[in-house]
Amino acid sequence: MQKLYPKISFLLMLFAGLSFSIQAQHEHHNMAGHSMNMDTSKAVWRMPPMNMEMPMLPGMHNELPPVEPFIAGLGLAKEDIPFAKPREILELADGDTVALQASIVRRNLEGKDYVMYGYNGQYPGPLLKAPQNSTVVVEFNNQIEFPTTVHWHGLRHDYRFDGTMFSQDPVMIGESFTYELFFRDAGVYWYHPHVLEYIQQDLGLYGNMLVAPPEEDYYNPVNREEMLILDDILIDDQGMIPWGKSSPTHALMGRFGNVMLVNGKTDYKLNVDRNEVLRFYITNVANTRTFNMVFEGAKVKVVGSDVSKFEEEVYTENVPIAVAERYIVEVLYEEPGTYPILNSIQAINHFRGEFYPHKDTLGMVTVSNKKAEESFTEAFNTLRVNEDVKKDIAEFEPYFDKPVDKELELTVAVKNLPIPIMQSMQLDTAYVPHVEWNDTMPMMNWLSTGKQVEWILRDPATGKKNMDIYWDFKKGDVIKLRIFNNPDTFHPMNHPFHIHGQRHLVLSMDGVENPNMVWKDTSIIPVGSTVDLLVEMSNPGKWMMHCHIGEHLDAGMMLGFEVGETP
Repeated sequence: MQKLYPKISFLLMLFAGLSFSIQAQHEHHNMAGHSMNMDTSKAVWRMPPMNMEMPMLPGMHNELPPVEPFIAGLGLAKEDIPFAKPREILELADGDTVALQASIVRRNLEGKDYVMYGYNGQYPGPLLKAPQNSTVVVEFNNQIEFPTTVHWHGLRHDYRFDGTMFSQDPVMIGESFTYELFFRDAGVYWYHPHVLEYIQQDLGLYGNMLVAPPEEDYYNPVNREEMLILDDILIDDQGMIPWGKSSPTHALMGRFGNVMLVNGKTDYKLNVDRNEVLRFYITNVANTRTFNMVFEGAKVKVVGSDVSKFEEEVYTENVPIAVAERYIVEVLYEEPGTYPILNSIQAINHFRGEFYPHKDTLGMVTVSNKKAEESFTEAFNTLRVNEDVKKDIAEFEPYFDKPVDKELELTVAVKNLPIPIMQSMQLDTAYVPHVEWNDTMPMMNWLSTGKQVEWILRDPATGKKNMDIYWDFKKGDVIKLRIFNNPDTFHPMNHPFHIHGQRHLVLSMDGVENPNMVWKDTSIIPVGSTVDLLVEMSNPGKWMMHCHIGEHLDAGMMLGFEVGETP
C-alpha cells in the first residue's frame, strides 16, 4: 500500500490520502452490442465497452436503458457534413463583435470519422482572447439538432447573458441570440451549452476564453503559453455509444469516456527547447472524469485556478483537476528527450474490492537539445507570493469565522432500477473512495438513467431540494455556505460544485483550514467531506448552483438563487 498524491495545496489536497494495492493493468474489451441492427438511419442501443475484470451482472444481458437512444447526424449524408478545423485564436478588443455558430461537423479520431458538433466548425471552439475589463458582443446562431444556449463559465457579468433557464429561453434550431460578455477578472474561462449539456458538450461544444491582465508582470515571465482542454469520449468499434435523448444514461456516476482527448485530439504533441518554461492553461470539459495530470520528467509549479492566482505559488508533482475547473501551471523541461503528459490515477475495481494504478497518455512533449533562446529559469525557481491576491482576500478575513449562513447536503434517490443493480449496490458501498477516478461499474452506470436516479441538493433548514430551493441575497452579502457530501447513500459520489456569476473561497475541508487560497467558481466536494465556502455575492441577477457532472445536472442536482441590488 502506498500514497499516490503528494500534498501540494489545500485545493489539491482534497484528492490526497487515497491508497491502493498494485496489480496489473487490464485491457478493456468491447462486448457485443445488444442489437446488431446496422440500420444507420436510427440509433440503437449498444452496450458500452466493458473491462472484463468488472463482469456483467447475472440476469442483465437483455437490459437496456429505458430511454430513446440518440446519435448525432442520423439521416444526413456524411459527405455533406464538413470536417471540423483546429480552433482559431480570436484577438478581441473592447467593443468588438464576434460571430459564433453551433453546427454539425465531422471529426477524425484515431483514423475513423465521427459526426459531432462544433463551434464555428472548429475543435475546440475558437479561443476568445480579450483584455480584462473589456466588453465583447457575441452573435450566436444555432444549427445543431437541439435547442441550445451558451453559458460563459466563470464570468461575473450580466446574468441576462449567462445562458441558463433564469436568463433566456433556449435558442431554437436555426435561430440566433446576442450575448454581451464582460471580462471582469483575468484568467482562463470557458464556454459550453446549458441545455442537454451531457449530449451537446460531450459532442464537442466547448471553447476557452483567455482574459489578459493589464499588468505585464501579473504572471511570471515564460517562453510561451499553451491551452490544454482535457476531455474523454465513449466509443466502440461501431462508433459513438448512443446518449439518452430525453434523459441521460450513466446517471449514477456520469458518462466516463474510454478515449482521451486533448484539444479535441487523441495525439497531442508539443515540441519545446531545453530549459524552456511554458505556461499551461488547463480546462477540464469532460462529462464526469476528474483528471490527475502528471508532466513526467518536468518540474511543475501551480500558479492559479478558476478566477485568480493563488496567494502563494507551489511546486507539485501532479495536478488533479475536476470537471469545469481550470488550473494555471508553469512547467520547466530541463533535459532533451520525449516526455509523456499522463492521467495517472488510482482506479477501483468494485467487483474485486481493489484499488490499482492506471495511467493514460494524454500527449507527448519532445524536448530538443537546443537551448531556449531566453532563460526564465530564475523566475521559475522562485516561489512568488502574490501580494495583490493576499490583499484582496484579506478584506474578507472578518467573515472567515462567521456563523454558517446556508447549508446543503448532497445525496441521491433512486427508483425502478433493475433488482440486480439494487442488490449489487448494497455491496458496492463497502468501498467508497473520496473521488471516483474511473467508471467502477460500467453496466450498472449505463443502465441507470435520469428517470430512475435523482441527484439531490437538500437544504437541511427547510427540507427543500433542488429547484424547490430559491435563495435570496443582496449585492455585497458575504455568505458562508457549508456543503456536506453524505457518504451513507445509494452510491455516494464526488461532485464538482459550480456557483454561477459569483466567486468563492474554499475556507476549510473537514475542519482543516485552507492555508493557500485562490478565488474559485467550481470546487470539488469529496465523498464524506464537509466543505465550507465563502461566497462573495457581488453580481446582481438570477443565478444557479449545481453539480457540473452533466448527467447529475440533468438528473436534478441544481438550485436557483437571486442577488438583488443593494437598496
